[in-house]
Amino acid sequence: MTEEKRGTGLPTLASNVIWMINMGYLGVQIAFTLETSQMSRIFQTLGADPTKLGWFFILPPLAGLVVQPAIGTMSDRTWIPKIGRRLPYLLVGMIFAVITMLILPNIGGFGLGYGSIEALTVGAVAIAILDVAANMAMQPFKMMIGDMVNDEQKSYAYGIQSMLSNSGSVIAAFFPFLLTTLGVANTAKKGVVPQSVIISFYVGAAILVITSLLTVTKVHEYDPDTYAKYHGLSSTTKKSDGGWIHLLKVAPKIFWQVCLVQFFSWISFQYLSTYATGAIAQNVWNTTNASSSGYQIAGNWFGVLTAVQSIAAVVWSYVLAKVPNNHHKAGYGISLLLGAIGYTSIFLIHDQNLLILSFILIGISWAGMNTYPLTMVSNAISGEHMGAYLGLFNCSICLPQIVASLVSFILFPMVGNSMPAMMLITGISAFLAAISVVSIKETYAE
Repeated sequence: MTEEKRGTGLPTLASNVIWMINMGYLGVQIAFTLETSQMSRIFQTLGADPTKLGWFFILPPLAGLVVQPAIGTMSDRTWIPKIGRRLPYLLVGMIFAVITMLILPNIGGFGLGYGSIEALTVGAVAIAILDVAANMAMQPFKMMIGDMVNDEQKSYAYGIQSMLSNSGSVIAAFFPFLLTTLGVANTAKKGVVPQSVIISFYVGAAILVITSLLTVTKVHEYDPDTYAKYHGLSSTTKKSDGGWIHLLKVAPKIFWQVCLVQFFSWISFQYLSTYATGAIAQNVWNTTNASSSGYQIAGNWFGVLTAVQSIAAVVWSYVLAKVPNNHHKAGYGISLLLGAIGYTSIFLIHDQNLLILSFILIGISWAGMNTYPLTMVSNAISGEHMGAYLGLFNCSICLPQIVASLVSFILFPMVGNSMPAMMLITGISAFLAAISVVSIKETYAE
C-alpha cells in the first residue's frame, strides 16, 4: 500500500489511497457549486433587493472566519479510534450540509411572504449554515493531504483534489439546465424557487452523503504515534501548543505572500458569484426582473457557464500537474492573468455563446487558485500545527469575501447599480492578484 520515501518522513502512497482521500471532495464541491451558482438567483426569487445582495453574502465567510481555524486547531488535538483525526469533522459537516440543502430551496414555499424580512432572514441563516457545514466537511480533505502525503506527491494529490472538485462543479452546474431540458419546471409562482433548482439540491445532497462515506470508510488516518514519527515530532513537540496569534507571528513568509494573492483572487470570485447572473441577464437577455423568464434562463445559462469553467479547470489542472516545482510561480501567475481577462470580458460581451470563452479563462484561473496556494503553504509548514495553519489560511478566503461584500455597498451605487459594471471591478481585482504572485518566494519545512 505504501512505500517509505527516502528523504522525507512521510511514505509514498499508492494512487488509489490518494484518490480515496479526496473522493468526498466531489460531493462537497457539488454542495458549494449549487450554493454559489444559485444563491443570487434564490435570494432574488425570494424578493431580495439587488442593491442589498452583499448582506446575504457576508454571513458565510464571517462564520468561516472563526469556524475554520477552530476546526483545524481542534482536529490537531483529536483522535477517535477507528474514525480518525480529521474524519469526525467531515461526518458532522456532511450531516448539517445535507439537512440545510434539503431546506434552503424550499424557503419560498414556507408562506413567509415575497420580499419579507422573515423569508430573507431564514434564507440568509440557511446559507450561512450550509457554508459553515460545507467548509467543515471540506477542510479535512485539505488537512489529510498535509498529514499523509509527502512533498513529492503533494502537487499530484492537490491536483486530484482539484480535478474532483471541478468535476463536482460540472455536475452541479448542469443540474438545473439538464432538469429543465427533461421537462422539469424552471419557473414557479412569485417568490417560489423553481423545481429544477429544488431537485438539483436534493440530488446534490445524496451525492454528498455517498462520496463522503466512501472517504470515511476507505481512508485510515495515521494514529498519533505514527503521525509523530512521520512528521519528525518528539513527544515534547507533539504536546506543544500555540495560540492563533502566536502561530501567525511565527508563520513562514510565504503564508502571508500567498494570502495577499488570495485576497484579490477571492474578491473577484465573490463578485462573480454575486453579480454574474444579473450581469448576464442584463447584457444578453436585456432584463433586470428576477421573476422574468429571461432572468431564469440567464440563471440556467450561468449554471452552464459554471460547468464550462469547471471543465476548463479540470483540463488546466492536468496541465499544471506537469509544471515542474521550480516553475510554480509562473504557472500560478499565468493562470490568474488569464482569469483576469475572462472576468473583464463579461462586462463587454453581449453574446450568449461568447461568454463560453470568458468562463474557460476563469476556469484556468480557478485551477490555479485550487492547486498552488495549498501546495505552497503546506510545503512550508511542519506537521505539528498542520490543521491550525490550514484553518487560519482559510481566512485568506473568508476575509476577502467579507471585504468584498462590505465594499459592494459603496462600489455598487458608484457604478450606477450596474451588475455588468461590477464585472469590470472583478477583473481589476483579478489583475492585482496576478501581479501579486511576483512577491511569492517558495520555502519548504525541514
